[in-house]
Amino acid sequence: MIKTTLKNPVLLFIVRFLGTLALTGLVTVILRFFEPVLDVQYVALLYLLPVMVSAALWGLTPGILASIAAFLLFNYFFILPYNTLLVHQSQDLITLTIFLIVAVVISQLFGQTKRSLDLARARELEATRMYELIAALAGLIEVDAIARTLAEQLMTTFQFDHVRVVVKGKSGEQPVFYDLPQNSVDSQPANISLSMMTHRNLEGEIRIWNENRPLSEQDNRLLETFCNQGALAIERVHLSEGENKVRVLEESDRIKTSLLNSVSHELRSPLAAIKASVSSLRSGAVEWDNASRSDLLATIEEETDKLNQLVGNLLDMSRIESGALKPLEKWNSIAEIATGVAARMHSQVQDHVIHFDFPADLPLVPSDYVMIEQVFSNLISNSVKYAPSGTQIKIGARAEKEMLRVQVENESTHVREEDLEHIFEKFHRVTNADRVIGTGLGLSICKGIIEAHGGKIWAENMPQGFRFIFTLPLTLDGSLPLIPRDEKE
Repeated sequence: MIKTTLKNPVLLFIVRFLGTLALTGLVTVILRFFEPVLDVQYVALLYLLPVMVSAALWGLTPGILASIAAFLLFNYFFILPYNTLLVHQSQDLITLTIFLIVAVVISQLFGQTKRSLDLARARELEATRMYELIAALAGLIEVDAIARTLAEQLMTTFQFDHVRVVVKGKSGEQPVFYDLPQNSVDSQPANISLSMMTHRNLEGEIRIWNENRPLSEQDNRLLETFCNQGALAIERVHLSEGENKVRVLEESDRIKTSLLNSVSHELRSPLAAIKASVSSLRSGAVEWDNASRSDLLATIEEETDKLNQLVGNLLDMSRIESGALKPLEKWNSIAEIATGVAARMHSQVQDHVIHFDFPADLPLVPSDYVMIEQVFSNLISNSVKYAPSGTQIKIGARAEKEMLRVQVENESTHVREEDLEHIFEKFHRVTNADRVIGTGLGLSICKGIIEAHGGKIWAENMPQGFRFIFTLPLTLDGSLPLIPRDEKE
């Protein structure tokens, strides 16, 4: 975890020992040079300098060593009789004793300070490494990326010879391996093998080849923390995948339930009408006149069209969701499509007033004629369902820059602003849901068709009603339609 130039502890101790003696000897040489002008008490104070420096740089043991060396040199060179360790005066003996006590106390204080500082730095480095690992693993959503990141962080932090992260595969799947350095081959088994275990399951294993440097207690603690964080990251990915599957299943079940509820009602109503009409026509108990027979046949035709539209909507929604909806774009008149749809839906819109607002110079638009017909059919049908009888439905279009803007307006009630963005979702209704029949797929199909054409569709409230707006590109592959020349020219 902490890099040092000398990894051998014995060699490191020898270097510190020699450094302490050299520093004390250097101070002795300087004091000998200034001895004529220095009193004994000043010499004693100056001898405390190598004690403090040694303890501050190398710790308690070098500080004690410097205290003893300074005590002996002070006695030998500066206490009478000189050049001997003997002491003749009691005052000098007291001075030497106090000096040794003070030197030892100072070395202990500085040694404890250095130890605390080293511990604080080690804790800071450990916290920094942990933060870097957690930050690197936080946004990962794939097991391969977690294995790679964990191996890189281990190599950066510990400088191992070789690291291999093994992530346990799911049932029936092979485990994931990641080695650093990559493509490394080790004939010897790993020196260290650690399990990445959570309280739920065994997520994998970390294998380490490390022959150069023994691990300290702090290294082992940090290594265990790396294993725990890696295991939690892998478990998070597995839980996230499981949660996504559950969410998809819940959504699928909800859609299936909505579809069955809606379709079952929509199928039974026209089938019941068709069955009743056919049974009445085939029954010999009643003699039907031509007018009554025509009404029954019209009912059969109308209900059959509803069934056909229902099945068509389901098939179209399936094509949209699978990405198989590919418009066959040709140059068409949007006014011609809209008026044709309104004419074909005459029986449905007979209780409303249809008003068209298309300028004479409205350009052609590249579109799939049948699909855009369906868009107008669904929007008009929606307007008829929600707008009161006798009100006006207005259909218009304008060219704006490189897009054609089409509007279908009605006089229905307003929709809440928070529901506007959900109005084109499947099976979503925001008003009069209990009075309006339908599968709730019409607007979703409109959205899919318009987006397949490269346009956009949205809805908004008006002061006196509601409107749908969609846009379509006016160019096809970047080109405008060719204008035929007048044959007289």
